[in-house]
Amino acid sequence: MDNMNLMATGSWIGLFSTALLIICFYFTLTFFQHLKSDDERLIKQSKIAAVFCLALGLSIPALYSFYIYHQMMK
Repeated sequence: MDNMNLMATGSWIGLFSTALLIICFYFTLTFFQHLKSDDERLIKQSKIAAVFCLALGLSIPALYSFYIYHQMMK
């Protein structure tokens, strides 16, 4: 039963990661929009938000797969 919980958690992490990547794409588009308007504060905020969402969207599944690998090798 414990393996079924791990698989269900994996699917939720996949959905969460996909949502973070979509949010990253949104902030990237707003970054380009603010570049055109020359607003330095909004440029910096949207760039930081895009990088943060991308980092979370890519690292959470990687850390989870490392955890699963560690659990399977016990």
